[in-house]
Amino acid sequence: MLKVSIIEVKTPDQSKQFVRFPMDLYKNNPYYVPAFINDEINIWNPKENPALQYSEAKQFLAYKNNTIVGRIAVIINHKEEKELGIRKVRFGWIDFIDDEEVSQALIQTAIDFAKEKNIDTIEGPMGFTNLDKAGMLTLGFDKLATMIGIYNHDYYPKHLEKLGLVKEKEWVEFELQFPEVLPDKIHKFNELISQKYHLKVLEFKTKEEIIEYVDPMFDLLDETYKHLSTYTPISDEQRKTYKEKYFKLINKDYIVCVADESNQLVAFAITMPSYSKALQKSKGKLLPFGWWHFLKAGKKNDRANFYLIGIHPDYQRRGVTSIIFKEIWKLFRQKGVKYLETNPELEENKSVQLLWQDYNPVNHKRRRTYSLNINNE
Repeated sequence: MLKVSIIEVKTPDQSKQFVRFPMDLYKNNPYYVPAFINDEINIWNPKENPALQYSEAKQFLAYKNNTIVGRIAVIINHKEEKELGIRKVRFGWIDFIDDEEVSQALIQTAIDFAKEKNIDTIEGPMGFTNLDKAGMLTLGFDKLATMIGIYNHDYYPKHLEKLGLVKEKEWVEFELQFPEVLPDKIHKFNELISQKYHLKVLEFKTKEEIIEYVDPMFDLLDETYKHLSTYTPISDEQRKTYKEKYFKLINKDYIVCVADESNQLVAFAITMPSYSKALQKSKGKLLPFGWWHFLKAGKKNDRANFYLIGIHPDYQRRGVTSIIFKEIWKLFRQKGVKYLETNPELEENKSVQLLWQDYNPVNHKRRRTYSLNINNE
């Protein structure tokens, strides 16, 4: 029986192999969507990823018979430990062939790292922060992946459960088919809410006009999700990075901002055309011709993804979401979008799931993080 070797990523070539491994593993899978190669490489560059300023991280490759058969990253977020008192090793970027020796060797690598740091718990798959991709797919293996979700084979969770890891957190995702016509009561309710609270929908003629509202959007995210036990505020460095990373992909027409009579932002939502097929065709590269696929996907697409929503606590449960959804519906009718796929939502976050209740949501994907208490091994 061939032994699995685990090698820490140290060189630029190994870094490229680490990023490209899942692209080889899922080469013939019609549901896998690659990430941007350059973005994945930059995640491990302290100049590009501000989370590395307060995190420890290592990457590893698994070899068998001189062939790469798996990968894993281990992370300690010291900011999370300091602000929330949560002390754990996050593991992520975990991929492996259907070989229990390989998955065991990868998880053992995370365990060994935790022991070295005198930490009792490992959890994953997770990124550096709560805004990174998280959760191993447990339902929806036959559904096209999105840019904001992890895709994996159906044998992944089986391997982790056999190794003794247990469910820690669970997320649900929904697919919605938007109606051809909105009922009159929704139109009337929107008018009532707008008039009662003196709210208006902001209109942007150019993408640059959105820039002044980006920081208020981050502020609203903090206000919206600060009650969640795992949420840490977004740092200034992270804001800068996310602006640079995602602003080039944003389509101004797909952003809805609601302001009060003083022009203060009280709610926003960001949707985007689905770029999944564009990423598949471009194989994770914008150049030389990948940009063309993205341009086409932005102009003509019957599918969109819901990325972010933020609502100031003073306006939650006051019907503001109905204003947002009416605007989204108008946009989708204009753009020919018929289907909307939500981002992952924590299973217990019922208030978010209520947003979709009028649109016959179908829970088509589930994902979870797995944890292991090393003391119970």
